[in-house]
Amino acid sequence: MRAAFAALSGLIAGFSALAVAELVAAVIRPEAGPTTAVGGAVIDRTPPALKDFAVRNFGTNDKLVLELGILVLLAGFAVVVGVLALRHRVTGSAAVLVFGVVGAVAAVGRPEGRLADALPSVVGAVLAAGVLYLLVGRLAPAPGPSPAAGGRGGEPPSGTFDRRGFVIAASAAAAASAGAGLLGRRLTSAVQAGATASRHDLVLPVPASAAPAVPAGADLKIRGLGSFITPNKSFYRVDTALVVPRIDANDWRLRIHGKGVERPVTLSFQDLLRREIIERDITLTCVSNEVGGPYVGNARWIGVRLADLLREAGVKPPSRGGPANQIITRSVDGMTIGTPVETVMDGRDAMLALGMNGEPLPFDHGFPVRMVVPGLYGYVSACKWMKDIELTTFDDYDAYWVKRSWSQQAPIKTESRIDTPRPFASPKPGTIPVAGVAWAQHRGISRVEVRVDGGPWHPARLAAEDSRDTWRQWVWEWPATSGNHTLEVRATDRTGVTQTDRRVGTVPNGATGWHSVVVNVS
Repeated sequence: MRAAFAALSGLIAGFSALAVAELVAAVIRPEAGPTTAVGGAVIDRTPPALKDFAVRNFGTNDKLVLELGILVLLAGFAVVVGVLALRHRVTGSAAVLVFGVVGAVAAVGRPEGRLADALPSVVGAVLAAGVLYLLVGRLAPAPGPSPAAGGRGGEPPSGTFDRRGFVIAASAAAAASAGAGLLGRRLTSAVQAGATASRHDLVLPVPASAAPAVPAGADLKIRGLGSFITPNKSFYRVDTALVVPRIDANDWRLRIHGKGVERPVTLSFQDLLRREIIERDITLTCVSNEVGGPYVGNARWIGVRLADLLREAGVKPPSRGGPANQIITRSVDGMTIGTPVETVMDGRDAMLALGMNGEPLPFDHGFPVRMVVPGLYGYVSACKWMKDIELTTFDDYDAYWVKRSWSQQAPIKTESRIDTPRPFASPKPGTIPVAGVAWAQHRGISRVEVRVDGGPWHPARLAAEDSRDTWRQWVWEWPATSGNHTLEVRATDRTGVTQTDRRVGTVPNGATGWHSVVVNVS
């Protein structure tokens, strides 16, 4: 019984550590909380193959799974320390400080870490050590009966302790910790209220260069085929932020500096709003997207041309004698992304995006400002919550993902996907629409073909093209007969390149291969 209460003491101490740390982090900054800091450190050190496994199997819930895993490990550690403290009270309580050390080191060691970030973990661990020491003290044997009363040498019967005193002390500690955690959440919400208000109050300007209307026939409106424009709530999210940054647009600043920048500049959000605003339909693709995967989406973006900002700062592309060939963008969460200067300044609609599908950027997608560059995978172009642009070279600096075995440069590959029929569907014999999407951003799609059971390729009917920077829907009417069948698709871009059938994984610069679907016509 005492061992069970000791384990409970460890859990309460662990809860106290997290709650108090969250309260302190609310004062410093939410990202300094131990769960977030440790989770971020785990993500930073995760091998690309494991990271891909998490995205593939858990999707946008990968961070939730990681946080739950950290909490489970913490709970196990707390139980062990609690039982240890039953026999070695000081040693067990001191072991709680290990939690503080791990959290502090993780927080300070993050790319955006600062010394003050260690405080939440340290304060939480010190208080938790005290809580464990006091609770385990309540489990000490109570004075026992004399030998005449049946005891041996005056020792109490096994398991005897002040149960009522322990319950009172444990309840008080749990209640105080819950109060601290609740206060921390309220303080965090209060701090973030300004960011929420700045987004709510933002009215996007009318673009000086509006996107053309989506042409009739660009959306085939076939059951099972996603819409041409992906709604914000359905748009994929793949990043490393355990806590989505919430930045007040009124406080946001962007610094442009570095090699070849003749006129360094710092811009406010209002500075961007006063500039020429463009609006474009652009499809984004994550490099973690497996063949046939869901991490691709199309949206209408509104923002400022990045090339114009760079030219005004005196930047020249390498083809015109500029000394820098890489743009490093930095996010407030510490992410660094490297983008070729030449690509951004070659005339494509690379932009600092302020809005998405007619509304200010959602927080999940980078509010107040993110980068969008058609034709490049997100890990080399789509920096969210950005705060800094530095001009440098690929030889001088490796961005976050390049340090983790991904390629420095990653143009999007020509790909296609079957959306309907779904894998292992059981349609009836007859004419069945086989439909999906194909993409080759900044090159465009010229042809899509489908085949059945390794037979001849059949040309699909292409939907109307919006622009070469967006995906393109397609459909082929299949005269299906009974039996099991394998459908395959391939696309050809406007440069004449047909996607390869060679299956490779996402590392180091994107997956390749033909998407296939097996169905049973019956």
